[in-house]
Amino acid sequence: MATLYSHFKLRDITFKNRVALSPMSQYRAVDGHANDWHLVHLGRFAIGGVGLVYAEATAVEADGRRTHGDLGLWNDALIESLRPITQFISREGAVPGIQLGHAGRKASERRPWHGETPVDEEDVNIRNEVPWGASAPSPVPYAEGWPVPAEMSETDIQRVIGSFGTAARRSLDAGFKIIEVYAAHGFLVHQFLSPISNQRQDNWGGSAANRQRFAIEVARSIRANWPEELPLAFRLSTTDWLDGGIEVEDTVETVKALKAEGVDIIDCSSGGIGGKERPRRMVIEEGFQTKFAKQIRNDAEIATMAVGFLWNAKVCEEIVTSGKADMIAIARELLDDPNWTVRNAAKLGTDKDYAMWPQEAGWWLMKRDRLLKKLGLR
Repeated sequence: MATLYSHFKLRDITFKNRVALSPMSQYRAVDGHANDWHLVHLGRFAIGGVGLVYAEATAVEADGRRTHGDLGLWNDALIESLRPITQFISREGAVPGIQLGHAGRKASERRPWHGETPVDEEDVNIRNEVPWGASAPSPVPYAEGWPVPAEMSETDIQRVIGSFGTAARRSLDAGFKIIEVYAAHGFLVHQFLSPISNQRQDNWGGSAANRQRFAIEVARSIRANWPEELPLAFRLSTTDWLDGGIEVEDTVETVKALKAEGVDIIDCSSGGIGGKERPRRMVIEEGFQTKFAKQIRNDAEIATMAVGFLWNAKVCEEIVTSGKADMIAIARELLDDPNWTVRNAAKLGTDKDYAMWPQEAGWWLMKRDRLLKKLGLR
């Protein structure tokens, strides 16, 4: 029986457990380049026992960045700064993954702590960060007060599809072992999938099959540049939570099409297409998106990853053991406790005497516990 701490294999890659660090944008990159912040930030989760460590959303084109602080892989010069990160993660026994994306109409945004609104004159004056033009499937702004994006031409569409492929090649050169396409939360691939943002009447819009076309072509472009033995994932907003938007049944059909193109696992999130306000249909509670991971796993017959408001290890264990999902993606709980994975292994009875911890930490912690027990202090 699969458990949270059992091995999991996708193609030729074996994860030592079912815990994944969900991509968390740090907004600390400079002109797309990673730096020591990213090495320390991601490295600590590998030390803490996570099986899959995803780097944050990484733009396949400079104009596809969400903010000035986003990581990028739009040229070969950006590869080198990522190599020390993947090498460290791998040495610590975790699998290094990367999330490739394009912000589409959400491009040229301020960092969350600067307002999470379009870049404006304040950013120019205070941070010397200038805005740039955004593009999207249709000239529909992300939210009230946002600029109208330029509608992508056929040439634009083909260029971006190709950019995902070349970014995949660069990801391989940088040392990553799994790619996740960011097709959720209102980013470009999601914008093509959702009828709320995609109002085209050509081959890229209208029918469900046409709206799926961009995601399918992105998968094909990546697979053409990504080794057969390495896995490919998609993060999808399984529902828009809005009338007239994507429903989970639509996503099941999209996933079936992606599976046929070599996609191996679906990271099942939701929402994000209709602005920053939470849709009324969206009720947030512990593990509220797990039901989507279960449905897609069963109906599309593909591996899934559950994500969203998951922090209790017993709940995560039950999700895996009951077959609702194959992996668990955790973000803010790991940010709060980078040792969540190894700490909870002991609580679930999987680890004894800190054996799953790095020896440099586990030996000392074991010695401390034995001394405290001997002295009757704990």
